[in-house]
Amino acid sequence: MSEPADQLSHRARAMLRAVAEGRAHLASGAEPDLYIDGVPCCDQFAAHLLTHDGLVTATHGRFGELVPATLTEAGTTALGAAILAA
Repeated sequence: MSEPADQLSHRARAMLRAVAEGRAHLASGAEPDLYIDGVPCCDQFAAHLLTHDGLVTATHGRFGELVPATLTEAGTTALGAAILAA
């Protein structure tokens, strides 16, 4: 993992909360871009880290298609640990 779960940035925690609330989508492609409330996330680097670290996932779609993002078990654990550490 790039950052220990209890050291996630405020922005990364907010991104995970948006995913948990069902407000996030990932664009299918080589690098999954995160959209929150239909708007591209301002920190795509962090979005890529969250997906590459296995905290966020989505079903596969056609190239460029927006598909609902979901938290993985590790993402749920990381979000819970981050909340407890805050």
